[in-house]
Amino acid sequence: MNRPMFSESELLPISALQHLAFCERQWALIHLENAWDENLLTTEGRILHKRADTPGVESRPGLRIARGLRLRNLRLGLVGRADVVEFHRVTRSDGPRRGPPEPEVESGIQLDGVEGLWRPFPVEYKRGRPKRESWDKVQLCAQALCLEEMLGISLNSGALFYGKTRRRLEVHFDVMLRQQTEALTERLQMLNRLRETPRPEYRKRCDNCSLYSICMPKATTSGISVQAYLAGAIRTALETPQGQ
Repeated sequence: MNRPMFSESELLPISALQHLAFCERQWALIHLENAWDENLLTTEGRILHKRADTPGVESRPGLRIARGLRLRNLRLGLVGRADVVEFHRVTRSDGPRRGPPEPEVESGIQLDGVEGLWRPFPVEYKRGRPKRESWDKVQLCAQALCLEEMLGISLNSGALFYGKTRRRLEVHFDVMLRQQTEALTERLQMLNRLRETPRPEYRKRCDNCSLYSICMPKATTSGISVQAYLAGAIRTALETPQGQ
C-alpha cells in the first residue's frame, strides 16, 4: 500500500529524526514547544555544521562537492539540507561486460553543464564520536531517501564525519537501516499530529543533554509541558505580593 504524498507545508525537518531517536521528550521540547538551550556540545556541533553546510559547489578532478543542498521527500514528509553531497564521476571498464547489468546507481546521473555521469554520496557532519546506537545513521539514511526520490536513483552508501576523530564512518543503506528509518519517520509524523510532550524519564544520556535544566528528568512531575510550567510560574509570581 502506497503512502499518500505530503504537501510542502506538511514536511518535517530531517534533523528531527535524530532528536526523536535519541529521546522522544527531547524531540517534543524542541519541535513542539520551541525550547532550546546551548551547552558546550551543541555549540561545537553548531560551529562544525556552519562550516560544513555553507551553500556552494566545489569542483575537483572526478568530484563535485555540493554544500547545503536542499533535500525533500514528499512520500515520507521530510525536508532539510545536507551538509555535503559528493558527486563522484562514474568510470566504466573498457571491453564487453559479463554478468547482469550494473545497478541503477552505477549508471549515475547527469549534472547541468558537466560532462559524464555522477554518483551521489551524502556526508553528514557530527561533532562527537561514532555511536553504538543508530541515531546518526538514521538521519543520514533519511537524506539518502530524499536524494533517491529527487534524483530517481538508488544509493548504496554515504558517510558520517565525526569531529572528535576527524574520520569518516561509511554507512551502507541496507534493508534493515531503511526499514528503521521509515518506521521512525512514521512515528515522527504520528507524534507531530498528536502534539503531546512525553513525560520525563531519566536515563544516563540525559546528563549530556543541553535541555536537562528544562526537561528536569529527575523531577517527580506530572510531565507538564514547558509552556504550562512557565505559565504557572508567571501566574504565581504575579499573584505573590511584593516584598514576600
